[in-house]
Amino acid sequence: MKKIEAYIRHEAFEPIRLELLELGFPSLTISEVKGSGRQKGITERYRGAELTNWLRPKVKLECVVASGDVQTVVDAILKHARTGSIGDGKVFVLPVEEAYRIRTGESGEETLQAHPGVAQAAS
Repeated sequence: MKKIEAYIRHEAFEPIRLELLELGFPSLTISEVKGSGRQKGITERYRGAELTNWLRPKVKLECVVASGDVQTVVDAILKHARTGSIGDGKVFVLPVEEAYRIRTGESGEETLQAHPGVAQAAS
């Protein structure tokens, strides 16, 4: 199992979510985050003073998938998040040792399986 963490622009999230849903990956966690990188800050003028905002808003997308599904999910993220400009974001793939479904006590990759009809019901 692998955990995929992607830091992306806000406008890239919805197309990624829709494609992952179609591909059968409905389980995502997202967070509003701020960070800095090569994009640098944006300098604005406010009431005559220059202010530089070094922390740019991003969406952090997280999901845990079977090891064999990593490339499918990463490709979907890259397809919709890449504009070719600085600030597109980053994708990290991390190992996951174990997972447990609290409700049933299932463990391992069984916990990653969507309930039947989840992708179709959400469309």
